[in-house]
Amino acid sequence: QVQLVESGGGLVQPGGSLRLSCAASGIIFGIYTMGWYRQAPGEQRELVATILSVGITNYSDSVKGRFTISRDNAKSTVYLQMNSLKPEDTAVYFCNVKKGAYESWGQGTQVTVSS
Repeated sequence: QVQLVESGGGLVQPGGSLRLSCAASGIIFGIYTMGWYRQAPGEQRELVATILSVGITNYSDSVKGRFTISRDNAKSTVYLQMNSLKPEDTAVYFCNVKKGAYESWGQGTQVTVSS
């Protein structure tokens, strides 16, 4: 049974940085597409970034140039480095694993950008 555990969220001032981590277990991590999504209060969950098993990345326009997704297959972990954070980045960030019709979600970690 897959388990995704996010960590690294918190409160940060505008312009600051955070690094989120998502540790996966119960899957052959290296063959899955991993992603980060976020959901702000009253909003739909939206894509932040994805990384394919071969390392190809994709970003939403709102975070391109500020966020970097990466993965360490040896540690079964995906990361999201977030720089130049803005108040509009405030949301619960969810880790996602996907392959074909299968997908699973982590429990989410809160990121709050405020002075």
